[in-house]
Amino acid sequence: MMKALLNDEAGFVVSAELVLIATLLVIGLIVGLSEVQHAVVAELNDVADAIGNVNQSYYYTGFSKNKTYGGGGGGGIAAYTRGSAWADTTDDCDDNQCDIACDYPVDEAAKRR
Repeated sequence: MMKALLNDEAGFVVSAELVLIATLLVIGLIVGLSEVQHAVVAELNDVADAIGNVNQSYYYTGFSKNKTYGGGGGGGIAAYTRGSAWADTTDDCDDNQCDIACDYPVDEAAKRR
């Protein structure tokens, strides 16, 4: 029985083929997941650009109410509020405009004693 077990090679080639196939599948899976990651990052970048391009400026006018007395006499202002406005400008990082600022290289100074 032991001799038959040692001489039996029927499943050896299949095992080697399965290891090769599994290796190729894992490598393909890693490459595929990497591409999915790049696609998701690109789409999220597009969403961030869209949000950065939203114009958040606003403007509203004020209003006032004049006092009126019976018979059409004058009166003055009963209440008023001022209007307001704000203009949105481009921020530093809107539309991927962020730059990494690097300092220029500087020569080393002589050592002090």
